[in-house]
Amino acid sequence: MNTLSYKTVSLNEATVQENWVLIDATNQVLGRLASNVAYILRGKNKPGFTPHVDCGDKVIVINADKVRLTGNKLHNKEYVRHTGYPGGQRFTNPAELLVKKPFAVVEHAVKGMLPHTRLGAEQFRNLHVYAGAEHPHQAQKPTEIKITDIR
Repeated sequence: MNTLSYKTVSLNEATVQENWVLIDATNQVLGRLASNVAYILRGKNKPGFTPHVDCGDKVIVINADKVRLTGNKLHNKEYVRHTGYPGGQRFTNPAELLVKKPFAVVEHAVKGMLPHTRLGAEQFRNLHVYAGAEHPHQAQKPTEIKITDIR
């Protein structure tokens, strides 16, 4: 029996191959979209997934302003932030946020699904979200994938 064929291969920064992926968020449910984007950012769709290495792809999400929320979440869900001053707690809902900063809704959902560590922050930097259909990453030649083809 050849035991060398059973060696576990762990990726490192030198052996990771990053690709650029384009995802269209038009009429996609926010939670499902965010979980699939986080799955790709972590690199779990690759056979050489290594949990402690940033082995994911760079993801471009377009049409973030056309994302869909089910139920009454558009008006009932609350995003809470704090200004840092006493009494500085501020609340907003996705309906208001989609008007002011449409990309922030998708970014907030994806960030919550990544690890809350330095590695998660590094993986979050590989996410590029845009409100419209235009993006400045044409030179990277991203491959467009459908959300249903990810898992």
